[in-house]
Amino acid sequence: MELDIITHSQINNLAKKIDYAAGGIVSKTIVKEKNGNVSLFSFDKDQFLSEHTAPFNAFLQVIEGIGCIIIAGKEYVLNTNESIIMPASVPHSVKAIEKFKMLLTLIKQ
Repeated sequence: MELDIITHSQINNLAKKIDYAAGGIVSKTIVKEKNGNVSLFSFDKDQFLSEHTAPFNAFLQVIEGIGCIIIAGKEYVLNTNESIIMPASVPHSVKAIEKFKMLLTLIKQ
């Protein structure tokens, strides 16, 4: 299902589709299907998602700024246009080193 944030068959600049919130985190789902979801997130500096697990692999791509992704206790610093896969059922967390935006794709198995 396409949501109102992006349009099929048009070029989209994802970083412009989500704004920052002072002292907070913003999320927007841009595609929601039975087999997976695609979401945008923006993090103000030093904001974080605490450690959790997901039942599916998650592909994370930084589209602006710098973020720290911690997977099973190991830190990975990602810059704009870098990506990482967070494996299903493995504890992970996300922290903004500076303001950053990311695209998160969950594929259900």
